[in-house]
Amino acid sequence: MMTAAYIAVMAVVTYMIRMIPFTFFTKKIRSQFVKSLLYYIPYAVLSTMTIPAIFYSTGNYITAAVGTAAAMILAYFDFPLIVVALAASSSAFVTGLFI
Repeated sequence: MMTAAYIAVMAVVTYMIRMIPFTFFTKKIRSQFVKSLLYYIPYAVLSTMTIPAIFYSTGNYITAAVGTAAAMILAYFDFPLIVVALAASSSAFVTGLFI
C-alpha cells in the first residue's frame, strides 16, 4: 500500500514541477539574458549529474581521469559517440591494468 502512495506522491510532484511554470509564466520571455540562461540549464544539470559519476565509477581517480581525457579529446575531434565511449572505457580499463 505504501508503494502506491509513494508513486502517487512522485507523480504529483513531477506534474507540479512541469505545470507551475506554464501557470505563472504566460507571457513570452523577451529578455535575452533569461533566454540564454534557460537555454544552458539542461547542459549544466547533465554535467552536474554526469561528472561525479564518472570519477566515482572506476574506484580510482587516475583511471577515471585517463578515460575522461580520452573521451574529451575524441569528442573534440567529432568522433562518433560509440567510438568515444569505447575508447574512454578501453583507456580506463588498460590504465587500471597497469596500476
